[in-house]
Amino acid sequence: MEPQLDPMKDDLPLMANTSHMLVKHYVLDLDVDFKSQVIEGFIVLFLETGSRYRRASSTGEEGCQSQFDETCKIRASEQGHVPVSNASACSSKMEYNDFAVCGKGEKDTSDKNGNHSNEEQASGISSSKNCCDIENHGNEDFLLVLDCCDLSVLKVEEVDVAAVSGIEKFTRSAKLTDVSKELANLRNQIVHELVTLPSDRWKEQLYYYTCCSQAPGCGELLFATGTWSLEIRKSGIRTPADFPHAIRIQYKTKPEGRSVTWTTDQSGRPCVYTMGSPINNRALFPCQEPPIALSTWQASVRTAASFVVLMSGENSAEPVQLQEGIMSWYYYVTMPMPASTFTIAVGCWQEVKQSFTPAVQTNNEFSLPCSQADFRWHEESCGHVEYPCRFQSPAARLQRVIPYRVFAPWCLMKCCEEHLLQLIPQCLSAAYTTLGTHPFSRLDVLIVPSNFSSLGMASPHIIFLSQSVLPGGRHLCGTRLCHEIAHAWFGLAIGARDWTEEWISEGFATFLEDVFWARAQQLSHDEEKAQQELKALLRWRRLRDEVQNSEEELQVLRPNKESTGEVSESGASIVKHGLKAEKIFMQVHYLKGYFLLRSLARRIGGASYLASLRKFVNKFHGQLVLSQDFLSMLLEDVPEQKESGLTVESIFTNWLDSSGIPKVTKWIRTNQRIRKSGKKKRRQDEGTFQKLLPDQLVLLLEYLLEEKTLCPRTLQGLEKTYQLRDQDAEVRHRWCELVVKHKYVPAYGDVEKFLREDQAMGVYLYGELMVNEDAKQQELAYKCFAAAREQMDVSSAKVVAEMLF
Repeated sequence: MEPQLDPMKDDLPLMANTSHMLVKHYVLDLDVDFKSQVIEGFIVLFLETGSRYRRASSTGEEGCQSQFDETCKIRASEQGHVPVSNASACSSKMEYNDFAVCGKGEKDTSDKNGNHSNEEQASGISSSKNCCDIENHGNEDFLLVLDCCDLSVLKVEEVDVAAVSGIEKFTRSAKLTDVSKELANLRNQIVHELVTLPSDRWKEQLYYYTCCSQAPGCGELLFATGTWSLEIRKSGIRTPADFPHAIRIQYKTKPEGRSVTWTTDQSGRPCVYTMGSPINNRALFPCQEPPIALSTWQASVRTAASFVVLMSGENSAEPVQLQEGIMSWYYYVTMPMPASTFTIAVGCWQEVKQSFTPAVQTNNEFSLPCSQADFRWHEESCGHVEYPCRFQSPAARLQRVIPYRVFAPWCLMKCCEEHLLQLIPQCLSAAYTTLGTHPFSRLDVLIVPSNFSSLGMASPHIIFLSQSVLPGGRHLCGTRLCHEIAHAWFGLAIGARDWTEEWISEGFATFLEDVFWARAQQLSHDEEKAQQELKALLRWRRLRDEVQNSEEELQVLRPNKESTGEVSESGASIVKHGLKAEKIFMQVHYLKGYFLLRSLARRIGGASYLASLRKFVNKFHGQLVLSQDFLSMLLEDVPEQKESGLTVESIFTNWLDSSGIPKVTKWIRTNQRIRKSGKKKRRQDEGTFQKLLPDQLVLLLEYLLEEKTLCPRTLQGLEKTYQLRDQDAEVRHRWCELVVKHKYVPAYGDVEKFLREDQAMGVYLYGELMVNEDAKQQELAYKCFAAAREQMDVSSAKVVAEMLF
């Protein structure tokens, strides 16, 4: 039973008991139905006992048993430390059912809070609601707890992997007898041998995962669904070692599920995709969400022949026709990753192809600056769990540009071909120049629907980009592409062990975005420095504004402080503020993390700092880290900095464990210098103005936003001189802010268009339309929100509604 939960909390619970059992591999077999807006099918989990149980088992069977008896007794109080925000959870009750059946294709009759009637869930077969009353009687059966939300779970069963032809190679027959208990042990032994196969047998491993996933069931398991979890047990099984290590779950998603969004693309065709929800993928499939639960996966997805299925996968899937009008797509991943990184997008996407192959510079200036030390790192064994690692592949280490594809709605194909296709190899090559081996073997880039709430999102083998990055030239598209490519190293290949340390992913990606983009443009040293100084100024202004207008506790990069990385005895934990809607639109983790890394680079020296980043990547790829892992390694390389007072503890105190901005004056001085130089430029001819770069235009418009009044004639001349309607989204956003502030009615159409087409950036424009208390502006806000609300991202809609009503 889930504990009584506080609906006022905005923390995200990670309920899975990963200390007891770990999912090592998922096999998904799914059908996507656009008519009912449901994804349904089966998922097979291959499990291993968790680290806590394995340590305890060395004390003997009796010691293990007593530990898990005790664990069951304290489970309720332990879960009491895992608050969640859903109000329905306050009355949540768990029901265990011997059997649960629902006809395929039937409308889901559960209500929006996920509560099921006895008729629906038990299908007339008796259920025992109190067969496992933990709080009152203790529970003798071991419970496998999975993270699960907004799903209709129909059936859970053990899989008879021993029935698979040829599986005997994974058995140790000398230890087997013919008793039923030994048959269960045999199945678990087969799974253990399968999940621990050497990495050079990965193809064989995938083959047997597929065979085992299709094996017959050998007994249904009891299960209970709560607001945030799925609990599974087998009667009489008291330890993880004896619990089935291969289980199959039949389930279906709900149209209102928060892990995927059903919408239409820019060409008006239906599509569905994972949009980076705060609850991650638990409303797409039952899983273990804690980062420590690294797993591999494979998936077969069937849908109508007119659709294309894109997914996190090492292979570029080719569809197979199963029957007339139905195609199947198959993807797999052999690098263990958190389940939250799984991504899928199904739509009528068109592949954007180019008529020529762009040349990628290979001169000395653009070559990989590797030292002998870099190659020694490659020659050493990796520190991660075993998998087919590209860092150990000589061919992969020399691959400057990995294979890539671009997909988009047909109406955006020309726009993608003009800029995006040419930028990808340049940005990939620049990333390789900076960090070395690409962690992933290929890349798909998809232009997602207009309701996407971010400019981009990176997942293994696939990047989502907003349509907002396409208009207005190369700059915004290139910088955002570089940011998402950087996540292949920081965020994916190297992940945060505690999700509250988002800065490890976003701060590094923001810092490296500038490095990659400068190298992709092949700028001179002086040009690179000027570009990065200007970017730093813009970011400092943004961070300053955000710090002034946000809650202090949301400005802390390491909110758990000395408890960072700690979990409960079962492995459950929380992501602090993980469900806070407005947090999604905050950039403090990006910007404050960026300034920390920038300050370290300036103290250590750019070349030495980048060499340390390469060393860190080589040492920690495929692993989860905490802040101190990077900081300790960096300071070990520059012991002289410790003598000057730069320590891990001082960085924690000044940057990571406190709100606000550490005292930084350089950007203020830069600000003043640019203001003075601007006065000189006003005396120059208009032709000079027209040559301003996008970031220079953004800064100009930000300075103009500080002016109390601007007359309509000035605004008209500004738009005409700089062709603001044709600039990128960052420039147009500032233009819209000027239009709203100065009530420039002739350009209200620009605001309306921005709110409709640039939803990834327009959320706070609604607030600016309301704050002036101008009837026309408020009418415009209501009109735009009414038109976009149905398709808008849930978090965006919530934040805008709070502004308007």
